[in-house]
Amino acid sequence: MKKITNKIRIAYGCGDAACNIVYGMVNTLLTLFYTDYVGISPITIGMVMLISRIFDGSSDLIMGIVVERTKSKWGKARPWLLWMMVPYGIAAILLFTVPHTSEFIQGIYIFVTYNVLTTVIYTAINVPYGALSGLMTRDSYQQDLLSIFRMIISPFVRIISVTFTMPIVKLFGNDQAAWIKTMGLWVVIAMALLLFCFLKCEETITTEQKKTVEKIPVLTHLKALVKNKYFWCVLVLWTVQVTHMTIIGTSLPYYCKYIFHNDSWMYSVLYFAETIVIILGAMVCPVFIKKWGKRNITLAGAVVAIAAQVCLMLNPNNFYYMFAITLIRSAGVAQLNATVFGMLGDVVEYSYWKNGFRQESMIFGGASLGFKVGSGIASAVITSLMTASGYISSQGADVVQPGSAISMIADIYKWGPVIIWVIAAIMLVIYKLDREMPQIAEELANREK
Repeated sequence: MKKITNKIRIAYGCGDAACNIVYGMVNTLLTLFYTDYVGISPITIGMVMLISRIFDGSSDLIMGIVVERTKSKWGKARPWLLWMMVPYGIAAILLFTVPHTSEFIQGIYIFVTYNVLTTVIYTAINVPYGALSGLMTRDSYQQDLLSIFRMIISPFVRIISVTFTMPIVKLFGNDQAAWIKTMGLWVVIAMALLLFCFLKCEETITTEQKKTVEKIPVLTHLKALVKNKYFWCVLVLWTVQVTHMTIIGTSLPYYCKYIFHNDSWMYSVLYFAETIVIILGAMVCPVFIKKWGKRNITLAGAVVAIAAQVCLMLNPNNFYYMFAITLIRSAGVAQLNATVFGMLGDVVEYSYWKNGFRQESMIFGGASLGFKVGSGIASAVITSLMTASGYISSQGADVVQPGSAISMIADIYKWGPVIIWVIAAIMLVIYKLDREMPQIAEELANREK
């Protein structure tokens, strides 16, 4: 087995950083751009995103099958990073070039461009990228380290794009053209990161079993996936991770704008603080994983996140109190961010042990169904609640929102994380694969001898 050096781990983390430098904006600031810079109603945006996510989630399973059958001199997952790099950049910029016409035409344009980026191109990068870690090593701890490097580097780059987007937009003129220029800047960086990941990360899993995997019928793959109980646990956990990011990322700009009356530096400070703590938490996770295991530290983190968010209710209108709560909550959130992809790697080995064939792409593609649909549902619920509360869309002009809309924004930010982290805690109580992995690894080693 080829040794995985820190340089390779950094390169692997850069692949997800390239995804998040663009996707971070999609999950956080895109709704604000559509409502307050293009003038589209929140309900229109929510429905477009929800319907799109259903298509998007289905495309992940399809892409998993495509990757399993891909053959190239670079392997089956790695080449997709190269092939999709330029289309990814173009599609990201088109997302912000909404024409100034009727809302119906704008809705169609958003639906098409949003799906080209997320359903087609992002899926064609993210599914093979996720499977790549399972093709680089089969060692559970090495996969944990790849996951941790991923969750250190990716949020760091995302924090740069999300935190500095609003100041750069204001610097470029604080209009739609400014958003297009800003996205163009992030796209150049994303493409460079994808290229670095492609050049340094190699597929090394070459067992005889892998050479015949393409002969296994698709229906057999799907049956094995559906019957894998730990696959469903990790799918929900990944959904919780991205839903948390969507709730905080979508509602926080509105919270800062209409409750704190500051839509620039306060938002940037809170988002920066949350992401930095998540990065630092991921850095120390290897020590905790060796001592207590992925599941136990993640469950403890879920409890911390719930407790911190409940404490926020005591003084939700004080910026400095919210800053302190954000630091505590993020320390709990960091655990799931650092471990979820290592858990998926263990699910791949569990499936191989149980079924006799490997299905990295199917498992990562299927799990990202929850990732995509979860964020879509969260966006749809948030925008629907805002519309129902009477939120007024605008095109850059200052408007006075009704009290009901401001109260709804506050409730979404306060209660949304509590609900999803309770779900995470329940899933982690069910998840017991950590205890089973040593025996599974030993049996697989003996079987392959």
